[in-house]
Amino acid sequence: MEKSKRLFLKSKRSFRRRLPPIQSGDRIDYRNMSLISRFISEQGKILSRRVNRLTLKQQRLITIAIKQARILSLLPFLNNEKQFERRESTAGATGLRTINK
Repeated sequence: MEKSKRLFLKSKRSFRRRLPPIQSGDRIDYRNMSLISRFISEQGKILSRRVNRLTLKQQRLITIAIKQARILSLLPFLNNEKQFERRESTAGATGLRTINK
């Protein structure tokens, strides 16, 4: 009897409730780049709702705002700056060689 009672007792851990990433006064809009950039990965991908800790409605609005900003060229579709730097450095090394006579 004692063991069965222990199984149902919840541990009383104190936890700190995290602040919501979007405050009530923040407006989700494609022009609000400081807000939108928090929900995009380094590669330019939209982060999932689980990672962002957003509600379903907030995640939908964020996704629409990011897509609108991409279409209007306010945000890049992909963030491949590192790949371009690597390609440029290798392109100079493998350029055409001139034959000295």
